[in-house]
Amino acid sequence: MANKGPAYGMSRDVQSKIEKKYDDELEDRLVEWIVAQCGAAVGRPERGRLGFQVWLKNGIVLSRLVNSLYPDGSKPVKIPDAPPTMVFKQMEQIAQFLKAAEDYGVVKTDIFQTVDLFEGVGGGQEGLGVPGSLCCARPHALSPWAAKDMAAVQRTLMALGSLAVTKNDGNYHGDPNWFMKKAQEHKREFTESQLKEGKNIIGLQMGSNKGASQAGMSYGRPRQIIS
Repeated sequence: MANKGPAYGMSRDVQSKIEKKYDDELEDRLVEWIVAQCGAAVGRPERGRLGFQVWLKNGIVLSRLVNSLYPDGSKPVKIPDAPPTMVFKQMEQIAQFLKAAEDYGVVKTDIFQTVDLFEGVGGGQEGLGVPGSLCCARPHALSPWAAKDMAAVQRTLMALGSLAVTKNDGNYHGDPNWFMKKAQEHKREFTESQLKEGKNIIGLQMGSNKGASQAGMSYGRPRQIIS
């Protein structure tokens, strides 16, 4: 994969607008949740968009996060013993997280794309997957215009957290006030006899034709027959 340098002209303007959507306060909340959900072993990122990106980009933290929302014995993502250092392995790990998040209930429109998190993280060896790039890379070593759309990553994590709070199945850890519960569908169930009775009822808005006939109805003047 070719190294990416700073963006210029229109591409820099577009990237700048994307970055303005990134929420630093939301980052703090998401970090607190991920640590509460996964444990202190996942560490903490350096503050800021690029630090957050580097923390997540190998897919391991994300995989641990989605696995923590499932009971033991049904974890959806396989986590390697050693964090992946090659680009394609990191991207595969992210792809596993995205599939697991969608299976968990996150809608497609809330799912980020791998390039939103991964592409362009660091020029030189960090971006090429040299060992040590996962936990040792620092934001100052990264191109300031490298990230794609980290706001999309935040949206996915917020949607995942909201679902976890809404399900309330005992697998969520942290302050439930960090996320809004999603609106849930309330289905009404009817017995077989109730359904049959409903078929015999004509809605009032449909009116009734009981006792209707054409008796006494006239249409215009009668035809004149001239002999």
